[in-house]
Amino acid sequence: MLRWGILSTAKIGITQMIPALQLADNGTITAIASRDLGRAQDVAQRFGIPNAFGSYDELLQSDEVDAVYIPLITSQHVEWSIKAADAGKHVLCEKPLALNAKDIQPVIDARDRNNVLINEAFMVAYHPQWYKARALIADGAIGTLKQVQGVFTYFNRDPSNMRNQVSQGGGGLPDIGVYPIVTTRLATGEEPLRVSASIERDPEFGTDIHASARIAFGSFELSMYVGTQMALRQHMVFHGDEGWIELTGPFNPLGYDSPLITLHNQKRGESQQFRYGEVNQYQLQAETFARAVSGSREDRDALFSLEDSVRNQKVIDATYRSAEADDWQDV
Repeated sequence: MLRWGILSTAKIGITQMIPALQLADNGTITAIASRDLGRAQDVAQRFGIPNAFGSYDELLQSDEVDAVYIPLITSQHVEWSIKAADAGKHVLCEKPLALNAKDIQPVIDARDRNNVLINEAFMVAYHPQWYKARALIADGAIGTLKQVQGVFTYFNRDPSNMRNQVSQGGGGLPDIGVYPIVTTRLATGEEPLRVSASIERDPEFGTDIHASARIAFGSFELSMYVGTQMALRQHMVFHGDEGWIELTGPFNPLGYDSPLITLHNQKRGESQQFRYGEVNQYQLQAETFARAVSGSREDRDALFSLEDSVRNQKVIDATYRSAEADDWQDV
């Protein structure tokens, strides 16, 4: 059983990751830390976590913890991932790991010198609907892929929310723009080459609140938009010359919609649907990570690696550059 420590009492940890870790069959939560000891104690009591600490450093020094989950504000992800690795802990860090691809290299260095696992928490990489989408595309179920469309939007104008604070790493692209990109990469096995984008920023917050991008993969193109001040929506479509694949709950299937893939094959004049019930992708992520820590080569290979994180972040970096230059930018 992998012994987990939680670094902070952030909402995503409380609502998603802590319950998922408690469902996992190969892990247990032994500690939680907050800069407010009372807050850590409250969450520990709520979830039956035996140890509560009033500082992150105290948790990292605990002999009761093998691995840490880091849901801190984005601007602190790199710093505490490195500190945790240097304390000998394995690390699962919330996305985005960094705000620039070059900032991930020090995390890779910390992983390698301490011989620990460090991974960015892209939970979508473990949901079976994306394995199915990739298999369908690879098997030619839609013929030759020509176009991908991606949408992810929500409405949030809370000035106290870190997503609306530049200093804390806020903005739509780091928060949700990563998802259409990473799932297109997962489903196709292809890498982006160039980006053309436009970005709108909030006049008060300074964060990007709407981004529209064309991302060229070579033989096909991803067109996507994301927004943080729009009605809630998420959708992905993979369109080929013989049919198309729709995913109605591509990123947070349990929170937004049922995890459903629909395959339309125009050439054969038929449609198929694939459902996945109450799959918890956070639980699958935690279990895969724990098996990888225990030495499973297959599961290590299945993890979303830091090298993959670099490749994904390079697309976000190029998107910002393209909007600023008003021209295509190489990834």
